[in-house]
Amino acid sequence: MRLSAHDASFLYTETASGPMHGVVVSVLEGAVTTEEVREYYAARIHLVPRLRQKLAFVPFNLAHPKWVDDPEFDLANHIRRHKVAPNTDVKRATELALELGEPLLDRSRPLWLTYVLENVEDKTLLVQLLHHSFVDGATAVAMSTVLTDPTPDAAAPEPPPAGRPEPVPASFRLWQEAVAENAQQGVAEAQRMMQQAPRIADLTSQAASLIERMTKPVMVAPWNASLVGPKREVAILRYEVDDFRPIRKALGGTINDIVVSVVSEGAARYLKAAGEIVDNQTLRVMCPVDVRGAGSDPLDMTGNHVSAMFPLVSAQPMTMQERYSAVRAELDEIKGHKEPEVMNQLQDLQPYVPPIGMSQVLGVGTPWDPTAAAARAPLPIPPRTAGPRPQQYGFNFTCTNVPGPTWTQYVAGHKVRSVIGTLMLSGNLGLGVTVGSYAGAFTFGFTCDPRLVPDVDRFAACVAEAFTEIRALAQPTQD
Repeated sequence: MRLSAHDASFLYTETASGPMHGVVVSVLEGAVTTEEVREYYAARIHLVPRLRQKLAFVPFNLAHPKWVDDPEFDLANHIRRHKVAPNTDVKRATELALELGEPLLDRSRPLWLTYVLENVEDKTLLVQLLHHSFVDGATAVAMSTVLTDPTPDAAAPEPPPAGRPEPVPASFRLWQEAVAENAQQGVAEAQRMMQQAPRIADLTSQAASLIERMTKPVMVAPWNASLVGPKREVAILRYEVDDFRPIRKALGGTINDIVVSVVSEGAARYLKAAGEIVDNQTLRVMCPVDVRGAGSDPLDMTGNHVSAMFPLVSAQPMTMQERYSAVRAELDEIKGHKEPEVMNQLQDLQPYVPPIGMSQVLGVGTPWDPTAAAARAPLPIPPRTAGPRPQQYGFNFTCTNVPGPTWTQYVAGHKVRSVIGTLMLSGNLGLGVTVGSYAGAFTFGFTCDPRLVPDVDRFAACVAEAFTEIRALAQPTQD
């Protein structure tokens, strides 16, 4: 299967400073050996065939790469032991996990890795690196549900039918396929654009709200002040699902309204405490939205199915009552105009861009990587000047909210205590926030480039303060 333009974009935009793989840390109870993990996954990996496939690149990039079977697939290349110092705590082990996730994945093999961190005090960490070219948030959750067990003593699934992987197509065959597809593509593209002309005119009208929202300038926050380097740090907050229920009951709205409210208010308070001029300043947040149809299977592996919302939020601190009201109104307006759906349709209508134009970036991750020097010596951060920061037309940070399984999962008979998600950073996006639920708890992960956010724990503390205040709003008053 050939990558879509959307999926391939995660290869074309990848740099040595901005790997396009997510890092998910699963904390298991007790000590689990790497051999046990390999044996466990060996009995289940056939349930997700993409994990045994690698990319076949077309000569001169005449077409996007294809997923093909890896005839040399070996779990030992993808599930690796990493011993830490005896009795290392989970916080320190998570920091080490991020270091393991800093290098690019090997593009000559299937684009995933799992490190087994042994010696963590009374626990084991599975550090999973999954490339965005084949997995989005919903797919990652779906994969976890088939690669884990619902009970500690669950039987292994039925083994796959006997068979051999398909041989990797020869370069000349890949080139022939690309030439034939490109010949057909020109005619098909012309026909598509003519057929879509009325739809384009209709969508242009529907997109008025989205265009207006995206063309409003926002401030350049400190974490947007320079291009990111290769280092990453994370801070973590955890809450129970029961912490959210009374807030929804008392204030109305959705879990996502609460998440965006506390994160945006935390960002505003962090900026104010850092001495930033935030009066009349605005931030733009990118909130990914799953646009799969109802009843679709996230494990169909037909690529990413994600659009986004881009709420504009004040950079000035507020009371949580004011913040929640403003965020709810903003998100309701976005959903009322169906902006994520409109953006997804606009992406579908983008004209065909020949992949050969991106051939120059395929050296990333090779000995001739043109971005490696920038990773070794990141650009300096411009000194802070007096007055407000300049403005930009991009967004300031990503805030995901991915619902996970509500039940407890097990790996090799060991309970998964918690799941920590981190976010890919690239360009001038030096901060990202992941929010995911698992087994009755929500975990907030604040991923940053420590050059741009040297005090990410303080950012997390500002969000925690905001959450405490919004939770207090839902408490009955005492006479």
